[in-house]
Amino acid sequence: MGTHNSESPARVSRRSFVGYVIGGTTLIAAADLGLTPSAAQAAPIPSVPQVPELYDLNDFLTHCAMPTSNLIAIEVDEKGHAHFALPRMEVGQGITTAVSMLIAEELDLPVDDVHVTLAPARPELLFNQLTGGSNTIISMYTPVRVAAAIARKALLDAAAILLGTTAAQLVAKGGVISAPGGSSVTYGEAAAKAAKPTTEKVEVKLKETSEHAVVGKPHRRVDARAAVTGKKKFAMDLDVPDALPTMVCRAPELNGTPVSIDNKGDVEKMPGVTHVAMIPTGVAVRAKTFGQCIDAVRALEVTWNSGTVTTMSAKDIKAELKAGQIPLAVPKVGATSVDGEFTFHFRSGSALEPNCAIADVRDGKATIWGGLKSPITAQEKIADALGLLPTDVTVNVVQGGGSFGRKLFFDAALEAAHASKAFGAPVKLMWHRADEPRQGRVHPMAVSQVRATVLAGSVLTFEQRHASVACDFTHGLGERLTAEVAALPTGLSNLSFSESIFMLATEMPYNFGVVTQLLNEPKPAVDRFNTSSVRNIYSPDVATASELMVDQLAKKLKQDPVAFRRSYLKSDVVKRVLDRAAELGDWGRSMPAGTAQGIAIHKEYKGATAVLVEIDCRPETVNREVRNAVTGPRVTKAVVVADVGLVINPAGVKAQMMGGFSDGMCQALTYSNHLVDGHFLEASWDNSAYTRQWNTPFEFECEVMESHGSQPGGVGEAGVAASMAAVACAYARATGEMPTEFPINFHKPLHFETKPFIPSVPESPTDGLAHTY
Repeated sequence: MGTHNSESPARVSRRSFVGYVIGGTTLIAAADLGLTPSAAQAAPIPSVPQVPELYDLNDFLTHCAMPTSNLIAIEVDEKGHAHFALPRMEVGQGITTAVSMLIAEELDLPVDDVHVTLAPARPELLFNQLTGGSNTIISMYTPVRVAAAIARKALLDAAAILLGTTAAQLVAKGGVISAPGGSSVTYGEAAAKAAKPTTEKVEVKLKETSEHAVVGKPHRRVDARAAVTGKKKFAMDLDVPDALPTMVCRAPELNGTPVSIDNKGDVEKMPGVTHVAMIPTGVAVRAKTFGQCIDAVRALEVTWNSGTVTTMSAKDIKAELKAGQIPLAVPKVGATSVDGEFTFHFRSGSALEPNCAIADVRDGKATIWGGLKSPITAQEKIADALGLLPTDVTVNVVQGGGSFGRKLFFDAALEAAHASKAFGAPVKLMWHRADEPRQGRVHPMAVSQVRATVLAGSVLTFEQRHASVACDFTHGLGERLTAEVAALPTGLSNLSFSESIFMLATEMPYNFGVVTQLLNEPKPAVDRFNTSSVRNIYSPDVATASELMVDQLAKKLKQDPVAFRRSYLKSDVVKRVLDRAAELGDWGRSMPAGTAQGIAIHKEYKGATAVLVEIDCRPETVNREVRNAVTGPRVTKAVVVADVGLVINPAGVKAQMMGGFSDGMCQALTYSNHLVDGHFLEASWDNSAYTRQWNTPFEFECEVMESHGSQPGGVGEAGVAASMAAVACAYARATGEMPTEFPINFHKPLHFETKPFIPSVPESPTDGLAHTY
């Protein structure tokens, strides 16, 4: 692939873009969006805007990606099919489908003729290979379309030569280019002619929204058939020669480390076992089957160092957080103040797919396969850990079965690399289900204090002080430079990395006078807890606390919660989703005692979401019995209305909103990790009370507002915050008591018997069918 010259980007009109037909043997087209983007501008609003109203996290991530947009290229092959290696990770959110649709739209190709794969680690992309912040489609939207439009122009120019006419007279449709009179050539025939021996600069115009035939129409997932037929390949499905199953025996305490293996010889003689060795996080075992790995892990006798939070429990962490909260600026003044204090407990970021990776480290080289959302950082840090150069480490990105922020980190890939190096053999490393909630990534525990003041029927101030266990952002923006900055101790700069993220993502969408929302992480060291920005980062906790207080303000001012919100909202977009949710959900209808409606809104990711729920908190519902189930209050109805700007795939948006609602609901009611004496008690999905079928609403409706504007918004995380907040608000109205601790059932007796901490994994079941329904 060639590179373009270094001249400054030309100024082009709003609809006109510059890119390159890159020199090579096939047609390759790439976009160039320029290196000096201007900051987003917000429309004038009555009160002082917060930072995200002018320039938010997605602006930041998108602008960071722009300088290397010209390195993202689309290739058209001899069959006329388009190929694109997406520098993001598909984790079930549907980005490969949406990107395929964008390419098909601009190229006038069937979606089935567009093949989107996942790019390996490409260090030259710098900040342009991080999957997070619901930013993929926002940042990829224009570069992908420009590259596709350039490829289309090159095909038309080549076809004009082949057909003896001008490009203006040609019509491209469905992979065929037709000339007046009926003569035609296929994209494949034109592609060879369109290939250029040198790189050329070209200018194209993109399709208008009114011309779209693919974008904006519901489309099935491009990987749906492969997923339901078992043909979709995840990391553990890959057939890497000699990569045998490998698992890790872990310390009983959080982040304990191994000192010695006391029975290594005996374990090495166990059936199927090929290797046993200490690695930084535990003792790795390689065997012919995962069952034999489990048997060996259970048999190991290891001497361990203490963990990082020995003897500490949730109440101790809560006390630390409260002691470190930033003080409120406005004093509490009698009847004019409305106050609330909220606690949000740890919850696991475990995805449905077990944490896993394959590694082959031999002869001074390393090759990694895994679901990685920050593959450049993974490549650089794995190289450092192995004593290799980054150029000696190849990192292949594989589609993943979920993420929730978990796969921003590459714990399994690093462990696999250490194990492979120690064994001198390839490994297929997988975490046990017990490993994830106990030693894996968790959403940080937090406390949030809110105070609002009212006078003469108006809200004068609204303060929120959010104190959190440190959220680990040491993946940075996906490469080494910002990863190192993110790891610096607080105090070396005016804002910590976490505080910067919080400032760019957190917005109070109401005209509440003087508004301040501040984050503090009293103990910023990220080596005590293994945290991550679990889906929607800080927003679910922050929004739940603030929306509960909005309901309290409405109550104090004797106004209906919907009418109160509407009168104070700044944004017409938010008003629109609020009004539509209230209409679809029949807000204000008469309901039996012990049941109620709740509503909440959230503005982020260049869009807005409103959620209305109905909840049943009557004793006969709360105490319903389902075998081996966590029940409690039942959300009986949910209505989600989302405005995500320009909609690429409405079906994909609805799927994401349904998943986001399931996340938000369980975080409000049932889902958490219990920290007791330096241990997380949960040790499986059975222990973790995530949303199950018996807790889902009887009625669920999602409406995606009609597309508007010229840019898409983010979808992957957009539904979580308003969903959690709406459930909390409904619970408060049904019970007459505002909840202040989440999940609401946190202090209920455990619904499971705590599994032992030694051995670190339970025995594999041999009667699996006995546990089915």
